[in-house]
Amino acid sequence: MNYNQTLAWLFKRLPMYQRVGAPAMRLGLDQMNRLSTVLGNPHLSFKCIHIAGTNGKGSTAHMLASVLQTAGHTVGLYTSPHLKDFRERIKINGQPIDKDIVVDFVSENLETLETGNYSFFEATVGIAFSSFAKTQVDVAIIEVGLGGRLDATNIITPILSIITHVSKDHQQFLGNTIEAIAAEKAGIIKENVPVVLGQNKESVQNVIVDKAKSLSSPVFFANQTEAYATDLLGDYQKENLATAYMALQALAEFDVNENHIREGLQAVAKNTGLQGRWQIIADSPTVIADVAHNEAGIGAVINQLQSMTYDHLHIVFGMVEDKDFKQIQQYLPKDANYYFCSPKVVRAKAVDQLFAEANCFGYNGKPYTSASDALNAAKTMASPSDIILVCGSLFVVAEVI
Repeated sequence: MNYNQTLAWLFKRLPMYQRVGAPAMRLGLDQMNRLSTVLGNPHLSFKCIHIAGTNGKGSTAHMLASVLQTAGHTVGLYTSPHLKDFRERIKINGQPIDKDIVVDFVSENLETLETGNYSFFEATVGIAFSSFAKTQVDVAIIEVGLGGRLDATNIITPILSIITHVSKDHQQFLGNTIEAIAAEKAGIIKENVPVVLGQNKESVQNVIVDKAKSLSSPVFFANQTEAYATDLLGDYQKENLATAYMALQALAEFDVNENHIREGLQAVAKNTGLQGRWQIIADSPTVIADVAHNEAGIGAVINQLQSMTYDHLHIVFGMVEDKDFKQIQQYLPKDANYYFCSPKVVRAKAVDQLFAEANCFGYNGKPYTSASDALNAAKTMASPSDIILVCGSLFVVAEVI
């Protein structure tokens, strides 16, 4: 199989959660442990940092990677999902792994993957860990896929655990209360391994601190710092920067100085290729794309917009079917013009359904057959002094950037 055929096999044979939702989910570590054993337990051959959280874990991971790369370290970075190319999930010093690595891994392990009935995510974690081991990275930064305790990445024992902001999302898997969700995130904490905790409400902090204490793991709390800035533009990145900075303070074994931190934080997008976080993709009118898709994420983006000056706000908006518009709508302004769409994935919320739900809550807009059509309509309607925001789903953003 060539690269495209290999991806088609992965997506079809091993359904990915981002495309089909719950039918692709399998929480638990038994399968991942079995696959890792077949692969020779590659995760045991490199140091790693483990990051969980509802919002901010991807940005925090990329910030850390950029600083450590700036300091001269070889850094593996595993994140999910991807926007355009599968290989965005697995990078070494900011570069996606070669296509041949993906093809060779699937080819060499095809029988194992088929007979073991491994999930798309488990196979992808296997590719990442194998790649990092073969490259002999100095450190790998591993982002949790969903939750923490039962996530396939949780077979690792990191040198540092990080838990970013915790809020409600994926309640069907993680629990209906924020405390229950926090407990799942705290499942990445390992005995005697330090934990960095991002800014959270007290009830979340209590759950995580109690778990850390039970495992004799010291906890470091992130505090806002004005000493550094980042090239990532969203106001919410200040919180992620604080978490990343505290993590760097806790990583005493790496030779990282103030210049590395300053330079690395100012070149996150350049060094790692991060996209979709308050990304300005056009001017006059300004078009901002952000992968915000849950209550906390949407709330943070809209809060920043409200501090800006513009004539009119246009919002290109689409969702996946397991997101509740009723919960998110409380953060969406009703004085904006909406361009509703349905992302091109199996689990997308049908645009007619989304349009009907929005109408029930008094939102003004029209349905469009695709994100690109919706954005084109918004550009036609907007004046140069307006702002167009694209959000609601990673897949909507992926279609327009």
